[in-house]
Amino acid sequence: MTTQPGIRTTTRRTNVLLRPFQVIRENRRPFVVLNVALFGLLVAGFVVGMLVPELSAGQVNGLVEDGTLDQIAPLLGNVWFFALAILFNNAVNVGAVIVLPSLIVPFAGIGYFGYKVAEIGLTLAASGSDLWGAMLPHLVTVVVEIEAYVLLALGAYVLGRSWIFPRTVGASNRRRGYLRGLQQFGWLILPAFVLLVIGALYEAVTLIYVILPQLAELAG
Repeated sequence: MTTQPGIRTTTRRTNVLLRPFQVIRENRRPFVVLNVALFGLLVAGFVVGMLVPELSAGQVNGLVEDGTLDQIAPLLGNVWFFALAILFNNAVNVGAVIVLPSLIVPFAGIGYFGYKVAEIGLTLAASGSDLWGAMLPHLVTVVVEIEAYVLLALGAYVLGRSWIFPRTVGASNRRRGYLRGLQQFGWLILPAFVLLVIGALYEAVTLIYVILPQLAELAG
């Protein structure tokens, strides 16, 4: 009995879609730990920012001084360009912070990104209690983007573990362990990128049509 080409193609596509979830299922414990750790750091950064307002204010001032806010302003007139800019910025940041360091030094990207997540918490605290209602929609963006970062951090963990302990992936040496870990990392990049796209679109729409009008109304 032969399998029809159309069925084989459908099966391959299904396997491609399911493979990232298989990697997550095979690494459930570190996935849960990374979720707890990164969201815990976000909350910790927020709490520290509330207790020490000077730190959160310093984060916002840094965005002003390095020209980040000036670069954003011209894009607010077009939601698609703004979403593309957000996606590009996030992709470059995670590439530089999580992916590239982890390809060179095992687990290198995880620790540094934990620090960056805590910084996000500090920045959120800078909005102040009087603006929390207006900023509430932005929390969805934060959750979606950090979940993407969790997937990338999991990929960095799997790569590092496979590299140092190749037998965990059935490899006979570290070189093969690295390659197999890199393959699993690649599978996790796919859903992470989808989440970054969703987060960028949501952030652009809510900032332009919800948050900024509310802030302008409060200021007026």
